[in-house]
Amino acid sequence: MRRVTRNLLVAIALVAVALLALGALPSYLGSGDPYYLTAEPIETNETAADVNNVTDRRYPFLTGALASDDGRSDPYLADSYGVKEWFTHTPFDEVDALTRQVPEAATDDGVRVRRDGQVYYVEVIQP
Repeated sequence: MRRVTRNLLVAIALVAVALLALGALPSYLGSGDPYYLTAEPIETNETAADVNNVTDRRYPFLTGALASDDGRSDPYLADSYGVKEWFTHTPFDEVDALTRQVPEAATDDGVRVRRDGQVYYVEVIQP
């Protein structure tokens, strides 16, 4: 193998490893401000997004909040510079996705969802 070819392959491999590390590393960083997705039961006849069939793989914060006793998901720890949001799934992404799916269910700070006949007000909070 020629030296130039070998150096090119090594450079490509290093770039691939660096990109993989950038994608995986931020989710393991445990510093930053905690944000929680909360689900509070409400009484309303207004439009709500149906979340009976959502999975914890696509909506881990929402399913965590709906399943918990206090209506709060596991914390999402944001970093100081906002870089982590580019590479990881956030509770903000889940609220935005539900808002795009059912715009009528959106409120100023969150979204209304319906699960098993109960309506919840879902929002991201920072204690």
